[in-house]
Amino acid sequence: MGDGKIRVLGIAGSPRRRGNTETLLDRFLAGAKSVGAEVEKVVVARLRIAGCRACDGCWEDGRCVVQDDFQQLCEQIVDADVVALAAPLYFWNLPAQVKAAIDRSQCQWARKFIVKIPLRPTLSGRPRRRGVFISAGGEAEPYFDGAVRTVKGFFGVYEADYWGELLVGGVDAKGDVLRNPHVLEEAFDLGTRAATWDDTTIGK
Repeated sequence: MGDGKIRVLGIAGSPRRRGNTETLLDRFLAGAKSVGAEVEKVVVARLRIAGCRACDGCWEDGRCVVQDDFQQLCEQIVDADVVALAAPLYFWNLPAQVKAAIDRSQCQWARKFIVKIPLRPTLSGRPRRRGVFISAGGEAEPYFDGAVRTVKGFFGVYEADYWGELLVGGVDAKGDVLRNPHVLEEAFDLGTRAATWDDTTIGK
């Protein structure tokens, strides 16, 4: 059994720093922190993560053979109780930088289904994680469908339930979301709820 402390990992998946999705992620993390969670943010654009080679090397031991920053990100995801991925829409899906990390997570699938090694609990001792997807784009909500399917698969290999989402249409230029205080408040509230757990689930 772990220490019981809620850990929230925010993954900023946009190649553009301090844009709309990262702003929403910051509000989400502030909400989580306000209820006592330990929060951490990772900016994918700062990481060195190559694409999947489709070499099937992970079928041997469930580990990716490509050595770069993905290994650290993978450990951070496994440690966390709540994983919030924030990324804009690029051609109705996710930016290449964060998609590379998702593709590399094939090693987690191989670990579970080929090598038959179960994923360890979070550092707090919880057996499953909560996944939250935050996205923004210039079009209305139906355009998020492709990205949502991708993110659900990503969360699934880390045994994270697709627990919540904040999908904001009608924003495109950097800073657009700052003109919508209701959405910023919604992101903060989502963070507080995501980081609030019934502690009877610890270790079960």
